[in-house]
Amino acid sequence: MDLKSGYPYWAVRNGLMHAFPALDEDLHCEVAVIGGGISGALIADELAAHGHEVVVVEQRDIGWGSTAASTALLQYEIDTHMIDLSERYGEDAAALAYRACGEAVLALRERASGLGDVGFARADSVYCASKQRHVYPLKHELALRRRHGFEVRWLNAADLHERYGLHAPGAILSRLAARVDPYRMTYRLLMRLVRRGVRVHDRSEIAAIEPRARSVLLRTAQGQTIRAAQAVLAIGYAGQRWLRQRVARNRSSYAFVTDPMPASESRGLDRTMVWESARPYLYLRGTGDGRIMVGGEDDAVDIPARRDARLGKKTRRLAKQVSRRFPGLELAPTFAWAGTFAETDDGLPYFGPHAQYGPRVHFAMAYGGNGITYSEIGAGLLRALIERRRHPLAALFSFERNG
Repeated sequence: MDLKSGYPYWAVRNGLMHAFPALDEDLHCEVAVIGGGISGALIADELAAHGHEVVVVEQRDIGWGSTAASTALLQYEIDTHMIDLSERYGEDAAALAYRACGEAVLALRERASGLGDVGFARADSVYCASKQRHVYPLKHELALRRRHGFEVRWLNAADLHERYGLHAPGAILSRLAARVDPYRMTYRLLMRLVRRGVRVHDRSEIAAIEPRARSVLLRTAQGQTIRAAQAVLAIGYAGQRWLRQRVARNRSSYAFVTDPMPASESRGLDRTMVWESARPYLYLRGTGDGRIMVGGEDDAVDIPARRDARLGKKTRRLAKQVSRRFPGLELAPTFAWAGTFAETDDGLPYFGPHAQYGPRVHFAMAYGGNGITYSEIGAGLLRALIERRRHPLAALFSFERNG
């Protein structure tokens, strides 16, 4: 599956950080994690850290799928408002999902702290109203978040102009956000696992999954087998091809990054994530080396050739949107790319087994705008399921949820 177009910044900046061997023999293990992107790396790290025998298998080079194209927005704020989730699943469930995302941002900081430089840094989140008519519902959203303990405040149009030179009628300001280099973090996590004795194999495609009574048999396209007590499919947006049930819609998103710029000229974007209430939304954030990353212009295209052809036009439109929101801030794209992402109907992820495969095959579908945050939650949730423990989000993030 072709997941990206153009020149994703993380892969250009970091290159091939480490060579992992292809699988060339049959294996037995407790948990086989299929997928060597940021989701698979977080899940494998969580399981191995708690004593599970793990093998990681990736069909491409490590991190070369959607992880390389991710813009890595780390936030507790879900693309679906807490108000809307409350109407669908109840206020307690909605607040639980939002709190779990907030805790995941902090957990990611802890996980990143032992890896060296992976570009992790705390940031503010400014969620601005795209139009005047969006102010009223955003103020209600702010009130609900406050009621559940989130530290948020309202910025009016004058505040936004003074702080960021941003033209918008109002915004919710939160201090609970962060940024990371997802490609580097993936490599650093898996390289550390290898040093601890975990087997990591890339360029090894799983072609068949055979659930059995006491195990799962995985067959590679190259002819090897892996017999595991449990399997986790952390293969991102390609995961849907293994299910007869359609659980999400694949879309394309576009992004670019600038050359490094002085902090004095960045309008505070070096330490702030800005995104908006329109759908699809424009968003901006800084990188660790002084660049500004811009993304958005999502569309329903899921054909790589059409996505490739639209990249130049979409990049120019993103730059124009920035200049409208930030008058006088002219950002010149240095690297531009597009990538496949998926949206669920309610903005929530799916973690756990599916009836099609039985209880030993787990899916990790961290879909939506805050996929890395979801993956951190999913790592703990899947460990609980594998260890046969209860997890407070197991039902809400399962394939059986109702709403």
